Amino acid sequence: MAAAVAAADPRRGRLGREARASLAAFLLGASVAALPVALGSPAALLAAPGLRGRLALALHVAGVNAALLLLYPRPLYKIAVRACFLGFAFGCGLLLSAGRSAWCHFGWYMCSLSLFHYSEYLVTAINNPRSLSLDSFLLNHSFEYNLAALSSWVEFTLEKLLFPELKQITWLSTVGLLMVIFGDCLRKAAMLTAGSNFNHIVQNEKSDTHTLVTSGVYGWFRHPSYVGWFYWSIGTQVLLCNPICVVGYALASWRFFRERIEEEEITLIHFFGEEYLEYKRKVPSGLPFIKGVKVEL
Repeated sequence: MAAAVAAADPRRGRLGREARASLAAFLLGASVAALPVALGSPAALLAAPGLRGRLALALHVAGVNAALLLLYPRPLYKIAVRACFLGFAFGCGLLLSAGRSAWCHFGWYMCSLSLFHYSEYLVTAINNPRSLSLDSFLLNHSFEYNLAALSSWVEFTLEKLLFPELKQITWLSTVGLLMVIFGDCLRKAAMLTAGSNFNHIVQNEKSDTHTLVTSGVYGWFRHPSYVGWFYWSIGTQVLLCNPICVVGYALASWRFFRERIEEEEITLIHFFGEEYLEYKRKVPSGLPFIKGVKVEL
């Protein structure tokens, strides 16, 4: 649940073995960004890799995977290989970003997307290890989420071929990158502030230790994690200069969070009663034209 509730957990803040394994694997995957140095090649290795570059990438992937198989038993390997994949995507994004090709801004996007998914797992591992699972990476969030991502890649590629100048609006991509950074930082701040009760799944049972959190970013918005995700998702499409997906993401995200917030607030009112209703009256949801569940007086 992305609600403003928190519960004490003695393991919170510790870097457990799952977190350590994921961090090591992410950095190992991201080490692909050092290949140009090792090869004595330009940073734009992915823009025009050539036979030598392709061979280096293939050997890197094979070598890293072999290292993970040797280092970790099966349960930890499942975590490590996902973190490594995200690290590899982050490293490739850095390589594209460092080049001067038309794919530079897509490199920014790759870094943003991979870091978002990996940090979801890492913050959960630190903040609420009891709820940690492979699903905490949010890589299999939903069919609709995966379809939206695929649609943005297709739009970027087609428009890059048909209208290449559209993908070179650096100031607009910079605005999108700032939206991405703001949104992701706000979401992670919300996760950390909510504490060990933050969960990616809406909870329907209240623990005796749950308390309503109204401080920090929860003093700004009732649902800061959703606000962050909302602007992060739209920002990724502004970054890519994808006009169709900017509109599509905005409408789809708004509808999703409107329904999610109404569902969650019913649970919160059930949990905290008048205490939450008073909080709801004072603090906005944070999302445009979304007031949350209506309460009959």
